[in-house]
Amino acid sequence: MLNEAITVLVDVVELGGVAILVLGAAAMSGRFVLQMLRGRTAEAYQEYRLCLGRVILLGLEFLIIADIISTVTLTPTFRNLGVLGLLVLIRTFLSFALEIELNGRLPWTARREPAQGTAD
Repeated sequence: MLNEAITVLVDVVELGGVAILVLGAAAMSGRFVLQMLRGRTAEAYQEYRLCLGRVILLGLEFLIIADIISTVTLTPTFRNLGVLGLLVLIRTFLSFALEIELNGRLPWTARREPAQGTAD
């Protein structure tokens, strides 16, 4: 009975991840089209890419949660651990790439504060 409850939980979390991916992509695409119609072509494209990246990361987070629950509780096989490891690597790579695009720096480097005017 516990395995059935965990299976349902995993399915719900996976469905949430897929819903985030599909609905987020649809919402960001709609927003992109509206901005294009308003003539904000270059800005719209950059914002679209960044927002899609965020949607993908959030959706992947949910899918990884479901895989962790499933792998640890239901089917702890080496194959499933390998798939889980691959998903985590993909998510980590996407996080680094998005951080560099958003902030122009690596995630572990300190954020530079703008220099304040100096008094003479």
